[in-house]
Amino acid sequence: MGQTSTRHGSAPDLHVSLGPLHLVNPVLTASGTFGYGLEFSDFVDLSRLGAIVVKGISLKPRPGNPPPRLAETPCGMINAIGLENVGVEHFISDKLPLLRQRGAVIIVNILGNTVEEYAELARVLSEVSGIAALEINISCPNVKKGGMAFGTHPHMAAKVVGAVRACTTLPLITKLSPNVTSIAEIARAVVDAGSDILSCINTVSAMAVDPFSRRPKLANIVGGLSGPAIKPIALRCVYETVQAVSCPVIGIGGIRTALDALEFLVVGASAVQVGTANLVHPRASLDILEGIERFCRHQGIGAITDYIGTLDTACRFPFADEVCGVEPLAREPM
Repeated sequence: MGQTSTRHGSAPDLHVSLGPLHLVNPVLTASGTFGYGLEFSDFVDLSRLGAIVVKGISLKPRPGNPPPRLAETPCGMINAIGLENVGVEHFISDKLPLLRQRGAVIIVNILGNTVEEYAELARVLSEVSGIAALEINISCPNVKKGGMAFGTHPHMAAKVVGAVRACTTLPLITKLSPNVTSIAEIARAVVDAGSDILSCINTVSAMAVDPFSRRPKLANIVGGLSGPAIKPIALRCVYETVQAVSCPVIGIGGIRTALDALEFLVVGASAVQVGTANLVHPRASLDILEGIERFCRHQGIGAITDYIGTLDTACRFPFADEVCGVEPLAREPM
């Protein structure tokens, strides 16, 4: 932990470096849960966040899946939106300039049905200013391979990342899927192919049905589960990924409070993305950021980097405050 107490002193240093990507703090928003950022600008000062990851962008506009596309579940929701978006040309002409005006650090999530589409997106987006990094969504189906998701096979995942790497000098984040046998194997493959950073996890494959009508609750039948229900899965995936690779990792999955975010940071994530919580509480990302700062002050942590990756796996006690007599912090949003 940091040597300089911040409990009654200056604000803690929340700056983080994720390889070539340098951010003022470790709190980002997750793609698909924050729109293009502009939808939340009445509630959140976008310039205060570490970065926003915009809704996934494809070469051409996509209408997404037919409704119903959302189903609420205990401690979360299942979505089958189908990657609906305005397409890269409209994003560059209409969305990006407004985001730049608001001082946001912009990360663009990209998606495609072929390796060539990913590469072309990277080339196009690299020619405009104001983009800090690209996040590669490798959970899209590879139509040339019968719909298999790129991210479920190390070779195909690496092929996408390698093609994108050849077309851009922007920092690359690869978003990993939990729907695999070994997330560590996929992680190593995409890092070897040129990914600078990893983000994990994407949603967990799931479904919901109505026992009365005997029908699925989603028109797509299967969708992606997100929200607090997947946090333990996401935390395990982040921990395994951090152990497998030397590059920075961004933790995603069920983060609702500052304490949730801190769990990801202590197991080794260099930053976090807030997802489904944005849909419940539009200011969730800012509340989490402010909660992390309060935690650092309370614990005397001078810099968040002194806290990242400090998990003590030999410890068998659930909470330090229960054995050390430290004033307990609220377990609800900080």
